[in-house]
Amino acid sequence: MTEIDDRVVSVRYIVDDVQAAVDFYTTHLGFTLRSAHLPAFADVMRGPLRLLLSGAASSGARATPADAATAGRNRIHLTVADLDAEIERLRGAGVGFRSEVVSGPGGRQILLADPAGNLVELFAPASAG
Repeated sequence: MTEIDDRVVSVRYIVDDVQAAVDFYTTHLGFTLRSAHLPAFADVMRGPLRLLLSGAASSGARATPADAATAGRNRIHLTVADLDAEIERLRGAGVGFRSEVVSGPGGRQILLADPAGNLVELFAPASAG
């Protein structure tokens, strides 16, 4: 029997190119590669977040109904200390954004997309003060 670690949260993203997704998350967003079974599947970790990157040949992608196979409005949410610095760093690396910075009572956020179009939210909490 496999032991389940409930301190880790896993999110599955269906991607067109598993290697491109691995490169994006490890190069730009601080994830580390946990395992790779290319071209079907890889998983990357950042803190307690395990991101399952499933290509067309993976069981996760094959189980997805055709009408739900496109990227949607759901997204992972990554907290950053300095949103402006992260935006500048990512723009300098050629990463494009899907929104402008939005401010609210809890802080500021911006959206970007991975190579398959899955959304990632970068969020900087409002300063307590």
